[in-house]
Order: sequence, then C-alpha cells, then structure tokens
Amino acid sequence: MNPDIKSDISEMSVTDRCCKGTTGCEWDGTLRRVRPEPIFVQKVYDAVLVNLQALRTVTNQAFTPSIGHNARIVKILDIRCRKFFNPKDALDPKNLVVEPETVLSGGDFVEDGKGTPITVVGPDGMQTEKIIFANTTDCDESGKGTPIFGTQTVKISGNVVVEIDALVQDSRCRKSRVTLTSTVPIAPASNPIVMTNFFELCIPSVFNSAFFPRFAEFCNINCETRLATNSITRDISIDPNTGAVRINLIIAVCISCEKKVIVPVQLCVLSTGFPVLSPEVSPICTTFPTLFPKQIDESSNNPSPCPRPHSLDEDEGTISQEVYSDTYEDLEEQ
Repeated sequence: MNPDIKSDISEMSVTDRCCKGTTGCEWDGTLRRVRPEPIFVQKVYDAVLVNLQALRTVTNQAFTPSIGHNARIVKILDIRCRKFFNPKDALDPKNLVVEPETVLSGGDFVEDGKGTPITVVGPDGMQTEKIIFANTTDCDESGKGTPIFGTQTVKISGNVVVEIDALVQDSRCRKSRVTLTSTVPIAPASNPIVMTNFFELCIPSVFNSAFFPRFAEFCNINCETRLATNSITRDISIDPNTGAVRINLIIAVCISCEKKVIVPVQLCVLSTGFPVLSPEVSPICTTFPTLFPKQIDESSNNPSPCPRPHSLDEDEGTISQEVYSDTYEDLEEQ
C-alpha cells in the first residue's frame, strides 16, 4: 500500500474537539529549490482602521434552564457573549450583523449609468470592492497620491447569545454548576443602532495605470457582557416556585472596521514549490487526474510537451532538407 495514502479506517474516531489544518506546503530548508514565481494579486495602497463601541442595557432577561424549586445562585463563575448566527438562513433578521455605508468626498464611486456602483471581486471571492475615480492630476505632477475623504455610517442589528456559568445551591443545600443561556436582542433590523465616523484615504493616479483604484471595506463585531451592577442580589431574580431565572445585563458591542484602497499588481515571489496533499481515502482507481497544470515556463526543468513540428516539402511530400541538414551531412561523410 502506498504510505502516502491515509487509511480510511484507522482515523475514524474523533478524540479532540478542535483540529489543525493541513496546507500541503513543505520545505526542507534547501535554498537550491527556491525559484521565482509570478503572481497576480491585490496590493493595499492605503488603509485606515476604525474601532467603535455601543452599549445596550437589558433588564429582566429570561435565561434557561430553570434551576429548580427554592434554589439560589451563590456565585457567578463565568459570563460569555457571542454573536448569534443561523447557518441555515444567512438572511435571518436575528443574525448579528454590521452594515457599513460610505459616502466619498473628493472622489466618486464609478457607476453603471443607473446610479449603481460598479463592484469587482475582492479577496473574499464576492463582489465587494467598488471602483474609485478622482481627479488626480495635481498630485500626479508632484509624484504623490491624492487624498479622498469619507463618511462612514455603521448599522448594527440582530441578537447575541449570553452564557453564564453559575454555582447553584438547591433546596437540599447541594451545590452544582449550571450553564444559563439566553438569546438577547440588540436591535431589530427595522430600527438598528447607527454610528457615524469620518476617515481619510490616499489613492494613486487614475491616469497612469491600467486599473482604477478600488475601495474595500469590511467590519467584524463581537460583544462583552456583565451583570448590570455586578451584584447577584440586585441583578438576578429567581422565581422560588418554578426556579425561572431573570437577569439584568450590560452588553458592549465592539466593532472593528477597516477601509482599504486596493490596486492590482503582479509580483515576483520566491517559491519553494507547490502544495501536494495526500488523499484521505484508500483508492480503488490506479490513477487520479491532476488538479493543477504542470509548469512549463522557461524557469521550469520539465521538457516542453509540444515538440517543434517537422516542416514538409509541399511539392513532393518529403521532409525538408533544411530541417535535416545535419542528417544529410552525416550520410555524405559515410
């Protein structure tokens, strides 16, 4: 059996909750195997990072499960907060999302004539980058970039999930650890939290390039939470009959947004080779197709798969003497 092929039986069991990735890139440290390779990528010309935060006060939020008749919480061990996301419905209004909207001053987003900005494919594989145009003539003469200014409006809506690890004492004075969970609304999609900020970016010449500069923006959001007054007695209420728990919270929504000016470039990079992954299933087939073409450029050691065609004498249908002149000379010598 090929040792590079992983068994489909020996690794069936999963022992860890987490995992490690396999890239297929290996290098033994020998510089002789390093070679230049051209790649066509997107270069960041200028960027700005913006951090924002918003506070949300929540009162009498119901948590599950109920802790039982005449039980009480004696200690809070940990409080966690994470954004809610429904993988079966990316458009679920309960998903916690942040939507940035940007208006430029000193430049314009290129439109299609119907008022819709033209977008191109970004590094996420989606059409998320807008094309920028501005009059860069004055700064081009100085060999510098042209500043543009933007106004960003960020809209936040959706829910977060709060988990609280609590030490609970029941009616028999026995203590146990219980995790209380609740989905907390931050803002509805019809009435989101809105925040505004301003930024400045530098763009290259739009005349001395085959490409217009592109504008990319993306945001990420997380949350932090605590008891409203950091007091169990004031912030946590428990129904003595049903054990239902209600808690007062303060939730901080933390946002990071980055704005980038992107320009396409072609780079020469030093490569140690191309990734080669081992299949994870024992094969029945003797051969499998390749996924990427072989490199046959001038820096490759592979012979050319397309030999030079032989020229034929069109009148007599014989091989041209010019192509095989060395062969005729050898015959004459013999």
